[in-house]
Amino acid sequence: MNILFLHGLESSPGGSKVVYLEGLGHNVLNPRLPRDNFDESVTIAQEYIDNENPDIIVGSSRGGAVAMSVDPKGARIILIAPAWKRFDVNPALASDTTILHCTTDKIVYYEDSEELGTSNLVPCGDDHRMSDEHALEALRVAVEGG
Repeated sequence: MNILFLHGLESSPGGSKVVYLEGLGHNVLNPRLPRDNFDESVTIAQEYIDNENPDIIVGSSRGGAVAMSVDPKGARIILIAPAWKRFDVNPALASDTTILHCTTDKIVYYEDSEELGTSNLVPCGDDHRMSDEHALEALRVAVEGG
């Protein structure tokens, strides 16, 4: 599977979720998104979508807000604790969007994901980082199914 992974504000390319997905045998595109320019991050993500045609776009925290701001061109979207409210992003989602979020997240509140109104909201993980075993397994299921 060809996956575009959009990292969060405090993250960088090559993080634990990317390594995990690569370990499952997926090709993961993981561009560096500038922390101080949201619009440029959206432009970079859109260029990857236009040029690489990913099957899935995974956006984590700020990367989730970026993922919600692009034209996915048919790619399925998986959001991990999306920080859409912090970046004033339109909350419209495709019906097949999956959201993974820790119910006790202290950085991006679980209720923010509940407001998105999707039936594909999966409570999981120990904290906002979403890098524990339970969260990673939920990510695998969201990407691969079953």
